[in-house]
Amino acid sequence: MTLSEFNRFCKRLPHANHVVQWHDAHVWKVATKVFAFAHEVDGASPYVTFKCSWTSFEILKTQDGLRPAPYLASRGMSWIQRTSDATMRDADLRDYIRASHGLAAQALPKKVQRDLGLLKA
Repeated sequence: MTLSEFNRFCKRLPHANHVVQWHDAHVWKVATKVFAFAHEVDGASPYVTFKCSWTSFEILKTQDGLRPAPYLASRGMSWIQRTSDATMRDADLRDYIRASHGLAAQALPKKVQRDLGLLKA
């Protein structure tokens, strides 16, 4: 997945907004909550970071091309960084980003979720 493909995919998620911050990282948020970000490393495929469930975190952190996200995981958060497509295909990465978007949306205050139409009845 290229950085352009990552940005195009994230842009299609409900209420997703984009900002470049943290030393040129492409950061995607739903309202104010970050759900994924990516940055290029030496012209190779971008490193893509996303939030996941604790069960997924425990499984993914041991696989080739994946690691606990620097800074975030060391502070007790379940974030994974894909550094290569060695064990995670782009289709699977998109599924994890979609799930991360859902986790971020659930962390928003109920009023915000309701205002954005994200709260399920």
